[in-house]
Amino acid sequence: MRRYKNLSGNSGVRAYEPAADSIDVEFAGGAVYRYDYATTGRHEVETMKALAKAGEGLSTFISQHVGDAYAEKIR
Repeated sequence: MRRYKNLSGNSGVRAYEPAADSIDVEFAGGAVYRYDYATTGRHEVETMKALAKAGEGLSTFISQHVGDAYAEKIR
């Protein structure tokens, strides 16, 4: 997984791994969730990928716009 830059300094996201139609997100507590086009939505996943790459805003976007709409909990 790629380390999340966490430019704000207080994100709940630790790392992420983008794929063609999904993104895996590791949170500070160690849980990893997969968000994909089918469950989360294409627009939301692509926005999450862009925020992850930028290193800022991913945790806030998930909490405000995605919530529990994840495809699976990996760990």
